[in-house]
Amino acid sequence: MSFLGNSKPLLLVYRNMPKQSLSDTVNIMLTPQFYSLKKETLPLKYAFQVKKIAPSLFDGLLENTEKYDYLVYREGEVWVFIAYNLKAINHFLVSKGIRSEQVGKIFFAQQALDKFTAPVLLGDKDALAAIDGSVVLIPQAALEEGSETLTFDERFTPKHGVVLQGAFNSFLSKKQAIALATIFTLFALAFFLEGRRYSEGSEVTKAEIEALLEEYPALQSQYTRKSIAEKYRAIDKNERKKRDRVKTLGNMIFKGVTVDTFKMDDKGFLVRFKCTDAKVAKHLKELSKKEGFSSVKTLTGNIVQIEGKL
Repeated sequence: MSFLGNSKPLLLVYRNMPKQSLSDTVNIMLTPQFYSLKKETLPLKYAFQVKKIAPSLFDGLLENTEKYDYLVYREGEVWVFIAYNLKAINHFLVSKGIRSEQVGKIFFAQQALDKFTAPVLLGDKDALAAIDGSVVLIPQAALEEGSETLTFDERFTPKHGVVLQGAFNSFLSKKQAIALATIFTLFALAFFLEGRRYSEGSEVTKAEIEALLEEYPALQSQYTRKSIAEKYRAIDKNERKKRDRVKTLGNMIFKGVTVDTFKMDDKGFLVRFKCTDAKVAKHLKELSKKEGFSSVKTLTGNIVQIEGKL
């Protein structure tokens, strides 16, 4: 389940870009001026495993006084590591008139390597081009006269990006807030429909019982009425359990966590939370165990699965 699509306009950000005046939210793509790149062939299968060693690969290459985040993904048989400083990126964007709340997702030019079939011009002096498997900055003077160039647009948008707000005291981005609101609206709708179904069923059953008791007065014993009351109490108790479970699971959605799959019936439930990285997945797993969930496991792609009985 994904409510955080990449349908926004894509803005290419480079050092000598002109100041911007945005009226709407955009996704941005950063040139190599804003990140460091490394490629390694490693005998590891999952990105969350590879990401753990990312800081050591850049040891001595980055400023020790700054905090860096890492994006890790696979290009064929090679793992790609991108180190970036969200704080520095944010400061630059603000200097160009782009506020953090106007940024949906951040992408890196390297992620769109296959799209750079020809150079993309940056201003009057530089260009972006794919050379030896890396997107690099080159002077336009190095291009052959009359050579083909590409127009940069939304076709360069990769599938996965990072969220700028995560590093600047913003609890949720606008898109995340909309996503969570949508999720909780779906939960509310599900409970409304379920409650209505039980209500209608209860009214029909109640009418049938009244008709039966009217026809056979002997059935109006204390024992019979107690049994009927117990039946409805059991139904209500089960519904309360469902509501309590959803409330608990809803409280476990925080920055970096979205609902991927949700199933619930009278016997139990299964929910899969999609996490932005392994650190978030680990925190969610620890939180779920504190909440008393015993069946918790991490799946491929930083998916945390929780299941249990009502």
